[in-house]
Amino acid sequence: MKIFMHSVEHLIETALSEDIGPGDITTDNLVGPDLVGEGEIVAKESFVIAGLDVAKQVFAYFDPAVRYRPFFEDGDTIETGQVLLTIGGKLRALLLGERTALNFLQRLSGIATNVRSYMDCLGKEKVRLVDTRKTIPGWRVLEKYAVRVGGAYNHRMGLFDGVMIKDNHIAACGGIKKAIERIKDRVSHLLKIEVEVSDLSGVKEALDAGADVIMLDNMTIEQIQEATALIGGKAIVEVSGGVTKKDLSRLAATGVDVISAGALTHSARSVDMSMRIKTPG
Repeated sequence: MKIFMHSVEHLIETALSEDIGPGDITTDNLVGPDLVGEGEIVAKESFVIAGLDVAKQVFAYFDPAVRYRPFFEDGDTIETGQVLLTIGGKLRALLLGERTALNFLQRLSGIATNVRSYMDCLGKEKVRLVDTRKTIPGWRVLEKYAVRVGGAYNHRMGLFDGVMIKDNHIAACGGIKKAIERIKDRVSHLLKIEVEVSDLSGVKEALDAGADVIMLDNMTIEQIQEATALIGGKAIVEVSGGVTKKDLSRLAATGVDVISAGALTHSARSVDMSMRIKTPG
């Protein structure tokens, strides 16, 4: 899987500027500009790798001729002690890019690993597991990429690419029906209208008003079963709110179409890996 690198270049530049500032005092005073060497990044635990292209771009920022050799592809499972990749070129470039490249790899691999654990719990269930907008500011394109690497799907990227009428919109418009009628008059017919509801009366109102997707927010299993039966295939059913891995099988069994979970991104921890420099040549 590939990422459109132009979309994350500014993230890389921001991260490098934050880390290096006006210069790396230690490296600049210890390592000559012409000294070359090779490094390898090693897994210190088992995880699903994600972000290899981003790490390459970090090192290439300092040395366009850098030799970057990954031994895996994004989505592969790495075992403790395995070498993910080797990197060769100007030693200053390797040292300047080390922490930033690792930060990207560790965070994105952590998300992919977390998502894969959710997918393993779902097994062969046909329900679609999706992420949310609960991402680190500025990192959304990368974190949502890592979600796909882990095997799940993306919800909307932001406020601009999908209609979702939430509780505050409903309050502002004076009801579900009014909100749906107003949005249908103002957006393209090609866009689906999703509405968040928290009880069965909200389900009925959304259904009668012609919602395409009905999100059941923080409902009990019993309420979800009732709502799914009431909707009867007339709209896509999404369930959300505090979803954990232990909930997945029961939620899937209710017949919902989509399960969204903010924990795919916001509760993922960075995995452990390190870079070792070999004796420079």
